[in-house]
Amino acid sequence: MDFKTKVELTLDLLYTRKIMKNKILIILLLTGVTLSANIDNGKDVYAQNCANCHSVNMGTGMGPDFNMVSYTRKKENIFKYIISPSTMYRKFGYSSNAMPRLPIPPQDVDDVVEYIDSLQPFKIWMKK
Repeated sequence: MDFKTKVELTLDLLYTRKIMKNKILIILLLTGVTLSANIDNGKDVYAQNCANCHSVNMGTGMGPDFNMVSYTRKKENIFKYIISPSTMYRKFGYSSNAMPRLPIPPQDVDDVVEYIDSLQPFKIWMKK
């Protein structure tokens, strides 16, 4: 094996390790958010902050029903929307934004996202 081949193999190995390291870090971060989220608290946060506009039983409300949100959206996107609805509404396909930015602490946002996600065990992206 010549020197150039050894260098290329070494660079490939380093690149692969870097990718694996990044994937492990992402998995650990996502797992940490999931493990620290509290669905019961999320239900309370929903009742106090979201229930005026969003139903969970296909009722009426200004905002979309959270069963449909749970079915069609991933947790990361729900989190981003709650944190900054005015910058995310177009990415969600809405023509306008009626949702206010709520002063909810990040842990409560994690909890309500976990609660919303728990409403539907099957997701649209699971379809084949």
